[in-house]
Amino acid sequence: MDSMTTDTSDRYCIIGAGTSGLAVVKNFLDHGIPFDCLEREDAIGGNWCYGKPASSIYQSTHLISSKRLTEYSDFPMPEDYPEYPSHELVFRYLRSYAEHFGLLGHIQFNTAVKWVEPFTNSRDLTNRRDQRLVESRLVSNHSGFRVRLANGEERIYRGVVIANGHNWDPQFPDFPGEFIGQVFHSSEYKTPDVLVGKRVLVVGGGNSGCDLAVEAATYASRAVQSWRRGYPILPKFFKGKPIDECGERLLRWRLPLWARRVASKLIIRWVIGPPELSGLPRPDHKLFESHPIINSRIHDRVGHGDLTIKPNVVRLDGRQVHFVDGTSEEFDVIIYATGFKLSFPFIDTEQLHWRDGKPDLYLNIFHPERDDLFCIGLIQPDSGQWGIVDDQAKLVARYLKGLQEKSSHTLGFKYLKDRNDQAWRGGRTYLNSPRHRLEVEHFSYRRELQRRARGLG
Repeated sequence: MDSMTTDTSDRYCIIGAGTSGLAVVKNFLDHGIPFDCLEREDAIGGNWCYGKPASSIYQSTHLISSKRLTEYSDFPMPEDYPEYPSHELVFRYLRSYAEHFGLLGHIQFNTAVKWVEPFTNSRDLTNRRDQRLVESRLVSNHSGFRVRLANGEERIYRGVVIANGHNWDPQFPDFPGEFIGQVFHSSEYKTPDVLVGKRVLVVGGGNSGCDLAVEAATYASRAVQSWRRGYPILPKFFKGKPIDECGERLLRWRLPLWARRVASKLIIRWVIGPPELSGLPRPDHKLFESHPIINSRIHDRVGHGDLTIKPNVVRLDGRQVHFVDGTSEEFDVIIYATGFKLSFPFIDTEQLHWRDGKPDLYLNIFHPERDDLFCIGLIQPDSGQWGIVDDQAKLVARYLKGLQEKSSHTLGFKYLKDRNDQAWRGGRTYLNSPRHRLEVEHFSYRRELQRRARGLG
């Protein structure tokens, strides 16, 4: 190998030290799997490291899912944390998690990955050890990867775990015309000073859109939110309990979907009433067919006249914005809360078995043709995520150990993985939109992960 190529072929490369990468580091340490964790920033936390270039959170960001349904399985959030902690508390928790399990010393900070490609060319082999390495991997669909870093260094790894998150590449709508005021994506917005005294339009009816619309209603001189469609909105609390904990109880009781819909509709009507009564769009789909919107304040802002709801934008013209209902209005600021592209700039999408706008992976984790490439955190659950990514990482670690030991249980799992059997979806149907490509029903998905992990020993 040349002077800029490092032989790390006995190790796996974990890309990212955010909430998903930390879970992989912890579980690989538990199972004795050698690795390098590469993080481009100078700190852990990923999206929750406020102020970093890759962070999309803003000053007033809090968890949308409750702390008990968000936390890592083996590291509860402190009892004195509120039910929906701020981003400052979340970052403190992640730092405590990393310190408690001794993860920080295993992370290489300020180390950005520029390109990842399979290492299969026999001409790259310079000694018998390299030849034996590739030959041994062919048994289990391993060939390894060449990882190029931003500083020009190249490393050869046994495999790659992508854990860098997917909420970082802003998605903007393609409205005709041009707006000459200030434009932000929700990931670029940080503090409310840019709203004070301004006429503000928030485009998007998801969780970020609703939170930012409430913020605009508090600070702006005029606040409008544009919804492409109506969504069911759940309150954050029901009888003092976080709403997702109430929903978790219904799932544990094994109530069928129709019964959970009836119970949830009763809660919505009891606590906040039908959305159309306070001026919000009526949903055009059934409850649980879209990612849940959880907000206790937007009805109040609309009901008090501090926030106006408009339909989708049809055209931009200077400072004038035209809507599909024929109305138009002038604005100084537009905030696009329109989600994120699914983007992996450091690897060819074909290497990720890309299908229908996303990687087509078994359980959203396992490549159906390779045993050396995995994605962790490539999901959008209808609840908190970190406990789920911990289960994902545990399953990958047990799979790799089983391959090494040639376990019969692992070979059985490998057969399912190679078939890319997706029966775990559990019959749930979501809206056919890019926003729901990664959506999973957290309860059944997590049970499947835990069942598969138990099967691997």
